[in-house]
Amino acid sequence: MIIHSTDERLFETYGRVIRGFDTSKLCLDLEENTPLPKEGTIYVPSDENLEKNELFSKLQDNIYGGMPIQFGYCNGFNTKLNCLEFHKDSELNLSNQDFILLLARKWDMIDHCLDTSHVVAFKVRAGELVEIYSTTLHYAPCQSKKDKGFKVLVVLPKGTNTEKPNVEVKDKEDEYLFARNKWLFAHKEANEVNKGALISLVGKNIDLSKDI
Repeated sequence: MIIHSTDERLFETYGRVIRGFDTSKLCLDLEENTPLPKEGTIYVPSDENLEKNELFSKLQDNIYGGMPIQFGYCNGFNTKLNCLEFHKDSELNLSNQDFILLLARKWDMIDHCLDTSHVVAFKVRAGELVEIYSTTLHYAPCQSKKDKGFKVLVVLPKGTNTEKPNVEVKDKEDEYLFARNKWLFAHKEANEVNKGALISLVGKNIDLSKDI
């Protein structure tokens, strides 16, 4: 699979690189103060230590217009697509090392299903703060080297990815609500199917293990 750069014009419909912020201290906090599992991934929606970083209030005001946010992280080892999700707001990602995002666009879905041939891989460089638009389907990051995991900051509106609200299904999209502000689409091979996620990704479950 071709792994594109965030500098390419292609990235512009998926997200953007945010300039003007010194991310070095936040990258250091992420590296020194968050754990790396021996295998698989861990996700923490909100980490109070990361939220003490001075960039917390700056990103909250500059990028989210003053709306409450949370600093969390997704750390571990992963090379597969497995699922895609979206939120009703942008997500910010940052890491102290290169990592890869597998992305697709919501408008390429047909009746809430997506052929994985529409998925594109982008490498995000160390220290690069990226915004992933609300119209972009995404999920867990992938490592950029076979023998090295990742630690990725995940910035989202406060409460996202926490307990799912109890909703009455009114629209087809409601069936895919998996957690608070999280709509999830799973491949048949994903473990999330056993947790109630609906199979909505058809085609190959992309694996980057041969591309990194």
